[in-house]
Amino acid sequence: MKIPLPSRVIKICGLREYSHFQEATAAGADLLGMVFVSGVRRKVEPETAQEIVSRLKRGFCTSSLLKQQNPSFVGLFCDQPSSEVNRIVESVGLDWVQLCGEESVDYWKSIESPIFKVLHVPPVEGNSVLSRRATLESLESSIYEVERNGVLAILDRSSEHQPGGTGRQFDWTIAQELSDNHHRFLLAGGLTPTNLKNAIETVVPFGVDVSSGVETNQIKDPEKIREFVQIARDTFSYVRIDES
Repeated sequence: MKIPLPSRVIKICGLREYSHFQEATAAGADLLGMVFVSGVRRKVEPETAQEIVSRLKRGFCTSSLLKQQNPSFVGLFCDQPSSEVNRIVESVGLDWVQLCGEESVDYWKSIESPIFKVLHVPPVEGNSVLSRRATLESLESSIYEVERNGVLAILDRSSEHQPGGTGRQFDWTIAQELSDNHHRFLLAGGLTPTNLKNAIETVVPFGVDVSSGVETNQIKDPEKIREFVQIARDTFSYVRIDES
């Protein structure tokens, strides 16, 4: 099953509070992400998520704040049993699953929802040309596998401590080369309202994904959410995206 996405996708992730979901929706985000990974600061319990999603969906038809089509809901998981993932998807009412671990292609096929697969980009050791080339070739091989299986990639900075949401950038020129080679992906990792315009102009990604970059003191900041979405929309309006 596939859910069509517009190009120039904007995803706000790590949402936990109902009011923050409302702010992201009103701002015009396409995707609203929530975390179901144990031990992660932004984790939300499935029962809480189900209540939030249900309330939001009831309000979509009547909300005067909605600027565009209804956003879709994304659940983040990391190396969890597929039965658990499918159960949470069904109970919460999620539209997409985002896999942030080492899940295999066979695992992807057991998931009963459209998938985003996070590809973690390591730092280039010592700015070495050979190291950079090896990183790029490995990523391109991974993204080809993702695409062959009807999955959409998210490029994020690798971390030994958590599967995403670190607020740290990677080398955007690597993502730029993948974009130049006609690969579609969401760009994540250290994006903020301050650097977003440059990131989109440099990489020209299919979409962008933010979590910590729209927080103040580790809490989602409505003003930063609105600013992030507006800058993304404004910048995407004039960059040329490969939609082939």
